[in-house]
Amino acid sequence: MLILSPPSKLSITKKNNAGFTLIELIIVIVLVGFLATMTTDIITLPVKSYLDLERRTRLVDNAEVALRRMQRDIRRALPNSLRITNAGTTLELLHTTDGGRYRAKLAADGSGDILKFNSADTSFDVLSTLHGVPSGYLAIYNLGSTGANAYAQDNLASIRNTSTLNTIALQPAKKFPLQSPQQRFFIVDMPITYQCIDGELRRYSAYAINTLTVLPSTFKLQAKASVLSCAFTYTAGSATRAGLVTLKIELTDKAGESAKLIHQVHVDNMP
Repeated sequence: MLILSPPSKLSITKKNNAGFTLIELIIVIVLVGFLATMTTDIITLPVKSYLDLERRTRLVDNAEVALRRMQRDIRRALPNSLRITNAGTTLELLHTTDGGRYRAKLAADGSGDILKFNSADTSFDVLSTLHGVPSGYLAIYNLGSTGANAYAQDNLASIRNTSTLNTIALQPAKKFPLQSPQQRFFIVDMPITYQCIDGELRRYSAYAINTLTVLPSTFKLQAKASVLSCAFTYTAGSATRAGLVTLKIELTDKAGESAKLIHQVHVDNMP
């Protein structure tokens, strides 16, 4: 006979659930907040310093690029063609692309085409080879004064498209008022003007050469940031014809950061 034993009773053990008291929770919250504040300061200050430095660097680079562009143009200016107007906020120059020496005497065998100064002439020989086929205007012994002022076209003549690397042809014929002691001539392609106006640094080019500057409606911005101020000064120099141009520009950005740069450019005004 099979006897079944009654099922055994399962004993259920109760486990105590561990937890936080209110005081412990408050202490943890305070500590976490304190650590978060310290961590925020540690991270935020270097990031803010980096962003400030990046903003200043961007401003300085912007001003540096603009001034270097002006510097390149100034160094290629026709001697004595720099003029500054509008209380030092506008700088104009006649930009040159090439230059050389003209033939003033015939060769030993009597050959050669000299540049005449006692009458209007249409062509002459270049004593050295030019860098490219000339075009634009020819200027000789520009003094920037009455009778020898390229803006008034006293000593400026249009170059004919039949010119070569060794010969320059003029159209129409031109009688130049003064001879160059060094037989020098310059090739001018266009006038260039830099102007600070309405918080912008503008570059105008390829407009008509005239005594009174009439700027075109189109221009190129030279600075991406807003321009607070500009100051251009020009010292023509002594009898050595060495001049000095001082360029000052101050830029600012949307955050109110500003940067001021000063460049000085030596100008060789030997005509």
